[in-house]
Amino acid sequence: MFDKKSDYALNKRQKDAIVYISPTGSVRLTCADFTSKEEFQKWKDWSDGDYRDTEQAGRGFYDNVISFNDMLETICAVLSVEEELFSRLEETEHMQLRAILITQLMNRLSEKQYRRLWLYYVKNLSERDIAVIEHVGQQRVSKSILSSKKIIEEFFK
Repeated sequence: MFDKKSDYALNKRQKDAIVYISPTGSVRLTCADFTSKEEFQKWKDWSDGDYRDTEQAGRGFYDNVISFNDMLETICAVLSVEEELFSRLEETEHMQLRAILITQLMNRLSEKQYRRLWLYYVKNLSERDIAVIEHVGQQRVSKSILSSKKIIEEFFK
């Protein structure tokens, strides 16, 4: 948490002065308050470094801690035991349904048709790539995929 009214912030904002807050109020020392510009610069550099170190030491705790509000959001994001159980049951049911559908499709398609559909849609190979792999013409692969699609459309009607 950076405090814009801290000694460090006030001192950094004013390049031509050393600013600090005393119990009686804010004190501002300029170059005119020192015997030379070099003397002022020496003390300005020292105060900048000292204020920075003090600021960093104070921030160390806040930079490495999660706020209570952030913790609440994290805690609320965790599923309850019941929600987790229902989620897993639903996921299992979906996996079983997918397995049944794939098995039924495999029974309706030839091994070649199924393999070509898998390569085309799941592995994202082109018809030409499949034809090269199987040492057949691209047109044969294309017709096989089209006939497989028709079989699948009929299956889902």
